Amino acid sequence: MNLHELSPAPGSRLSGWRIGRGIGSGNGKTSGRGHKGQKSRSGYSRKRGFEGGQMPLHRRLPKRGFNNARFAKPDWTTVNLSDFDSFDKGSTVGLKELQAKGLAGKAGRGLKVLGNGTIENALTIVADCFSESARLKIEQAGGKAEVN
Repeated sequence: MNLHELSPAPGSRLSGWRIGRGIGSGNGKTSGRGHKGQKSRSGYSRKRGFEGGQMPLHRRLPKRGFNNARFAKPDWTTVNLSDFDSFDKGSTVGLKELQAKGLAGKAGRGLKVLGNGTIENALTIVADCFSESARLKIEQAGGKAEVN
């Protein structure tokens, strides 16, 4: 059997309805759209959440809570220790160096180093925040964990 010999199982693929092909087809004249009304017109598309003019559910339900964006939890750019293996021994690594190598995305409120993985080289890592395990592993490798 070759790829060009494959075909779907008989009866598994149905052809679409041929609409607007005369009254004998059962879907002629109005093409199954009925008479008049918004849905019978061309170009009709219902908006997401539209309920026929009734107040939509997302507007009927009460809004709760408060989002104080100014004092919200910081969205850190997180990096694991295993990502620092590509840097030379003794170098200083910060957010800009990580972004240059494509290891850190667009900065949020700061850089946080997490302790996942191991670090072999003695590096000076400059970040806004370190997890306890990351700080411990950096110092055990002979490096420094500096806070911005």
